[in-house]
Amino acid sequence: MDDDHQTLETPASGLVFVLSGPSGVGKSSLIERLKRDDFPITHCVTATTRPRRQGEEHGVHYYFLADAEYDALLEKGQFLEHAVVHNLYRYGIPLHSIRDALRRGQDVILAPDVQGASTVRWKLPNAISIFLRPPSLDELAPRLAARGTETTEERHIRLATAEREMQRVSEYDYVIVNHRDRLDQAVGDLKAIIVAERLRVCPRTVTL
Repeated sequence: MDDDHQTLETPASGLVFVLSGPSGVGKSSLIERLKRDDFPITHCVTATTRPRRQGEEHGVHYYFLADAEYDALLEKGQFLEHAVVHNLYRYGIPLHSIRDALRRGQDVILAPDVQGASTVRWKLPNAISIFLRPPSLDELAPRLAARGTETTEERHIRLATAEREMQRVSEYDYVIVNHRDRLDQAVGDLKAIIVAERLRVCPRTVTL
């Protein structure tokens, strides 16, 4: 058996956190704060077919793929989960991103949409799920508008989807409320959850 094959077959174990919530609620902002604070956890980068927004970097914020590239990974079964989001673009979580981090002894945090989080929980029952929500749906509209990255029609689709997604909070292990002017509080809540899970007598370890 060659070294590459042995590497692929080596089990990878650690904690996997799933941070999810409606579009525009601030998942990326919380992840960026964890990075800036050098908090010890690895963010698993999601692949997408949507266009790159200003300031986004390939391999940092997302893997921005052409349809053909995405299809090739899909055909090889290289996604933990994949979905069409808001009837617009495709998103998927590459398995290699999770395995590579776990093999390095690092815990992982994923930030899929609510639909994708449901699939991750089904495939990885020990994953720790966190629902990030706004204080109210009324707060999402100005957040989406402020991004300036969607058309009016796209924002309406995202808000309609968010209304349905907010009803699924009971499916998660934790909930964090992200107020527009209290990001520090939401970040603190997220860190507290991660630390608490690491201190469990029997940690909810995921093995891939």
